[in-house]
Amino acid sequence: MHVFVTGGSGLTGPAVVSELIAADHTVTGLARSDAAASRLERLGARPHRGSLEVLDRLRAGAARADGVLHMAFGGDFADPEDLIRRDRTAIETLGQALVGSGKPFVSTSGTLVMPAGRVSTEQDVPDPGSIAGFRIPGEQACLGFAEQGVRASVVRLAPTVHGPGDYGFVPMLIATARKTGVSAFVGDGGNRWPAIHRFDAAVLFRLALEEAPAGSALHGAGEDGVTLRSIAEKIGEMLDLPTLSLTPDKAAEHFENPFMAAVFGTDAPVSSDRTRTLLGWSPAHPTLLEDLRDGDYFTRPTA
Repeated sequence: MHVFVTGGSGLTGPAVVSELIAADHTVTGLARSDAAASRLERLGARPHRGSLEVLDRLRAGAARADGVLHMAFGGDFADPEDLIRRDRTAIETLGQALVGSGKPFVSTSGTLVMPAGRVSTEQDVPDPGSIAGFRIPGEQACLGFAEQGVRASVVRLAPTVHGPGDYGFVPMLIATARKTGVSAFVGDGGNRWPAIHRFDAAVLFRLALEEAPAGSALHGAGEDGVTLRSIAEKIGEMLDLPTLSLTPDKAAEHFENPFMAAVFGTDAPVSSDRTRTLLGWSPAHPTLLEDLRDGDYFTRPTA
């Protein structure tokens, strides 16, 4: 299969591109810069110059492919309406190039769109009031193409996609612990986060392209819910720092960002049982706490 990929030069993207190529697929990746193009070439993919805003380049890349994987997402997080517009427009442009073809179209969302406070399944309805509610219009746009002759599906990734070189939420917690001298959690720290190793996510994206039925919502969670207290305690252990419980108000001050404090206080476990059964997906790489203990989180140079 010839796959057109957006976001192939980002954090998770290179692992996905490598997984696709190892499975004998060919990959063309959207590249908005010389650096992105070079990275894609080193992985064995062909760069396609453009960006999410250059819609004719998106359309051309999708039209020439046997399948599309959309992972790119960005913009000004202070302007959620712009994030929604950019993501939905890109997804609509990619999907329109595939209408009536029966080709696969896999888009990316996050498990944080699901209702908080309980274990959500793939068949539950996302919550517009969730902390990641701005991802829902993109989900809906992609899945809408399932009724237009496209094998459309959505992969909701866990908030923590861990592995070598991670620069997401967990490194933020580590950096704050180093800066403040304590490894903190919100409340009793019992709130739960799904987590997935990057290499397990790469396999899931490949399986979704190859096999996911039209209209499928898939949960990219190798672990259903890791407590934030256990993450904070492991960080404290590795840095030889004490752990500390914070009220929501104090958390906003500690993390220097009210939105991030809310994210770190969110309880959003999910089940991935249906995804595993549907695709035969079986995560095999280290858990988050194992990765914190044995990975490169505390050995790489700090910024």
